[in-house]
Amino acid sequence: MLNTLALIFIVIGLFFMIVGAIGLIRFPDFYTRVHATGKCDTLGEGMMLFGIILYEGMNLISVKILLLVIFIFVTSPTAVHAILNVAYTHGVEPWKKGDERR
Repeated sequence: MLNTLALIFIVIGLFFMIVGAIGLIRFPDFYTRVHATGKCDTLGEGMMLFGIILYEGMNLISVKILLLVIFIFVTSPTAVHAILNVAYTHGVEPWKKGDERR
């Protein structure tokens, strides 16, 4: 039962990673691309690592992976915000309807 639940979390995480990659390709400008990849990668990596924790059981490796999940959930959104803030302060214009894709 626990292995099935772990597999479900890993597959859900893989789904979010694929959706983030598709968003990177399909969205029209820098801001929407970074938003899609930042959200989907954070959630996808967290779900996959949580599935690995369930698969391994409670041991020292699971505690280390849990610390890694916490680290990713704190640093990834912060890094995405910093990247977007620098782009905005340097004058990268957001895409508007009717503009060409960049």
